[in-house]
Amino acid sequence: MLQPEKTKWRKVQKGRVRGVAYRGCNLAYGDWGLQGLEHGWITARQIEACRVAITRVMKSGGKMWIRIFPDKPVSKKPVETRMGRGKGAVELWVACVKRGRMLFEVEGISEADAREVLNTAAHKLPIKTKLISRATTREARS
Repeated sequence: MLQPEKTKWRKVQKGRVRGVAYRGCNLAYGDWGLQGLEHGWITARQIEACRVAITRVMKSGGKMWIRIFPDKPVSKKPVETRMGRGKGAVELWVACVKRGRMLFEVEGISEADAREVLNTAAHKLPIKTKLISRATTREARS
């Protein structure tokens, strides 16, 4: 499971994920990408489920990049605990994803395989996504 080796603070406040991603919103490595259309939290378990699904469908051909990293700790108090007694222990790690953020990229496979691979990964995520290709980004620019 993905999580940082060391952080400055053990627990952080919840915060809000709003706005549009201006960084990390374009294809940087692969020919095909999965872009988020909503904002939200994606847990380390969901990222791992996507990674397993992508590598299973791609088999040996192609290469994959994970463009998000769960670096925010989320704490929870134990069940049936009374109020007070401080903040709960860190339960899971999440990646804060803004609208337009590129989540995964793949390269070295055909268009049909890329659609199948990224569609499989999209089913594991709690946010709406869309498929992006190098060809569609070129058409949009010209």
